Amino acid sequence: MTSHDPISLTTVSAGFIQDWLDALNSRCTPQAMASLLERSGLQTNPMVPTQRVTLKEIATLYQLAAPETGDEMMGLWSRPIRPRALQHLLTVQREASSLVSALFRFSTFWNLLLDDFRLELRNSYEEVELSLIPCSPDTKPQRFGHMLILKLAHGLLSWLGGSETSVKEIRFAFARPHFAADYAVVFPCPVAFDAQHTSILFDPRHFDRPITRSPAEASVFLKRAPLDWIFTSSRAHTNSLRVRAFLYGATWQSCQLPDAAHALKMTPRTLNRRLKEEGTSFQDIKDALRRDIAIRALQQGTDSIEQIAFDTGFSAPSNFHRAFHKWTNRTPGSYRLQVRVRTLTSLHG
Repeated sequence: MTSHDPISLTTVSAGFIQDWLDALNSRCTPQAMASLLERSGLQTNPMVPTQRVTLKEIATLYQLAAPETGDEMMGLWSRPIRPRALQHLLTVQREASSLVSALFRFSTFWNLLLDDFRLELRNSYEEVELSLIPCSPDTKPQRFGHMLILKLAHGLLSWLGGSETSVKEIRFAFARPHFAADYAVVFPCPVAFDAQHTSILFDPRHFDRPITRSPAEASVFLKRAPLDWIFTSSRAHTNSLRVRAFLYGATWQSCQLPDAAHALKMTPRTLNRRLKEEGTSFQDIKDALRRDIAIRALQQGTDSIEQIAFDTGFSAPSNFHRAFHKWTNRTPGSYRLQVRVRTLTSLHG
């Protein structure tokens, strides 16, 4: 993921990972939990709902927490997923004869390990569906856990086939959360809530690619986990991310809805309607891009805070300070200092 990538630039709300933090608490002492949060760049638990979390912070927390808890799913399921499980899963996947076969192997693998849910694969000429079926009617869906295992299935298929696998729809068996818009960063398709079962649906016509991954490529995938399975770098996600990508490649501060609509080959009215269907608007996307550009600029640490405020369109540094505190629950100065301390710690650790 590079600094010129509008997808990797994206942040998600703290609510998106709060279920994960709650699960991690069950696997850690308070001291260990505080250490994990500090080293990954996350300061408070529970977080302020408006706080923003970068994709790098999510990946860092996973890379620290999985080995230190001895659970590669970090408390998200009732039974710990022991170390090297993901490595074994990749070995099983690479030997599949097709992407449908890989999905079948994926389901049987997890059905050996999970007590809470079983994975059920439905394969027809028109549709392939992988569903999470609760083993007990009293089992409650774990939002981050459900997201993670569906995204692991999608990420592995995309990795095996060498390019992002098209997804028809994602369905979650829980109510629409306040951070629902964050799922657009992760899944390249419509996302529905309040479904009977959590599931991911594919068009089998896109399953014709051969599986050619080598052991060396599997090692890279494991080393980078979870980056290559959660954030698969699609440029054809939802209309909201297409607009975001357009703005990032243009003079975003002066661009308006008609400019984006023209670039996406639709009328402004059509684009506005489609964005509304995705729970967002052109101005929301523009504001979010400004927020994430500011966060990335502070992480890079080259420009002054005053320059960043100017570059992101604020009329005065004080206005930028207020907005940044609202986004992250931190001041720009304390955020930059924390990034520098974390970088120095990693260099000398």
